[in-house]
Amino acid sequence: MSAQALSGLKVVEYGNFISAPYCAKLMADMGAEVIKIEEPGKGDESRDYGPFPDDTPHLERSGLYLYLNTNKLGITLNTRTRTGQEIFRELLKNADVVVENNLPALADEFGLDYHKLKEINPRLVVTSITPFGQTGPYRDYKAYPINCCAVGGVSQSVGHYWREPLTMPISQGDYQAAMCGALATMVALLARDGTHRGQHVDIAEADVWATYHVGFGITIHAFGARDSLRKGYIGGGWTYPARRVIPCKDGYMALCAPQLKQWLKFLELMGTPEWTKNPKYRDRHAMEDDYPEEVDALLAPWFIERTKKELFELFERNAIPFAPLYNMKDEMNDAHLAERKFFATVERAETGTLKYVGAPYKFSGTPWALSRPAPLLGEHNEEIYCGRLGYSKQELVMLHRSGVI
Repeated sequence: MSAQALSGLKVVEYGNFISAPYCAKLMADMGAEVIKIEEPGKGDESRDYGPFPDDTPHLERSGLYLYLNTNKLGITLNTRTRTGQEIFRELLKNADVVVENNLPALADEFGLDYHKLKEINPRLVVTSITPFGQTGPYRDYKAYPINCCAVGGVSQSVGHYWREPLTMPISQGDYQAAMCGALATMVALLARDGTHRGQHVDIAEADVWATYHVGFGITIHAFGARDSLRKGYIGGGWTYPARRVIPCKDGYMALCAPQLKQWLKFLELMGTPEWTKNPKYRDRHAMEDDYPEEVDALLAPWFIERTKKELFELFERNAIPFAPLYNMKDEMNDAHLAERKFFATVERAETGTLKYVGAPYKFSGTPWALSRPAPLLGEHNEEIYCGRLGYSKQELVMLHRSGVI
C-alpha cells in the first residue's frame, strides 16, 4: 500500500467549531500531521454541541467534535498570554500550514497576523476562514451560517415564494467554506514549490455562497431583469412530477419523471386510474405550475399503502426515477454504502468504539485511513511540548499551573 498523499505535511489548526477543524480534518485524513490547538480547560467550541450519549453533555463525548477531529494530535495553549504566543510562534517555525477561523481583529490579538507569521516562517501557508473575509466593510462582523447564506444570496432562492426565505441546513456554509479552504491550501502549497514562499489564503463563507448563487442567479437578473424566485419544489417551468415529495407507508418518496414515458409507465403501474383520462391531468406543465398539490392528493392513497423498499424495488425494475428519502437509520444500514466501505470504526477513551463517516472520495492508489480518534483535551501536550519543543516535564507542569497550557 502506498503512503498517504499528504504524508510529511505539517499543519497547525487554531480554530473552533466547524470550518477550520473540517478544513484541517480533510488534510489529516490524507496523511498530514495536524496539531490542533485548544483553549485550556474549555477546548473547542464544538465540544459543547451534541449529540451526546444519553443526552448528557460532556467535553469528551460530543458527536460533532468527535467527527470533526479524527486523525489529529491535540494540545492546549492560551495564546492570550505572552508565553503562549511565544510557544505558538515556536510551533510555526517547522509548520507548512496554519488553518484558523478567528475574526481578523481577534487573529491579530492572538498573533495570527499573516505579515508577522511570514517573518517567522516565509514558507508558511496561512489559511483563514471567516464569515466575510479579511477585507471589506464586513470583515470584523461576527456571523453564523444563516447570515452568510443570506448575504451570499442563497437564502433568497430557498423555500416557497409565499413564505420567508430559508437558510441551507446543517451548517452547510461552514462545511463548504472548509472544503474551499482545503482546496485553496493545496493550490498555495503547489505554488510554493515554484516560489519557495507561502501566502495567505483568504476564504469568506459569504463569498463561497455568492459564488454558487451568482453563477445562476446573476444570469437570470442580467437577462431577465428580475431576481430568482423561491419555488420550493413547485413550478419553475418543469413538468409534473419534477420535485415532488409524497408520504408512503414508512417515510417519503421523491418523485421526478422528466421523460413522458417514465410518467406513463408509472400510471400503468397504478392501473391507469380514471382521473388520468381527464384532460386537466394530461397537461404536465399546468400540473406542476398550477395545481401540483391536487395531483399529489390523487397519488397519495397508492403510495401510503407501500413501504419505501417496496416502492424502490418496483420503480427500479420499471426504470422510473422515483427514490426514497433516507433517514439516518436508512443511511447507516444502506447496502450500497456498506459495499463502498463508507463507514469506519475507531476505539476511543470515554466513548468506546464508534462508527464514523468515511471520506467523500476514493482514489485508486492513495489510501484513506481513520488511524486515530479525536484527541482528548490536551492529550498530546507532553508529546509536543516535551518531545518536540524541548520542554522538561517540570516546565510542563509550570506551564499548566500558570494557565499557559
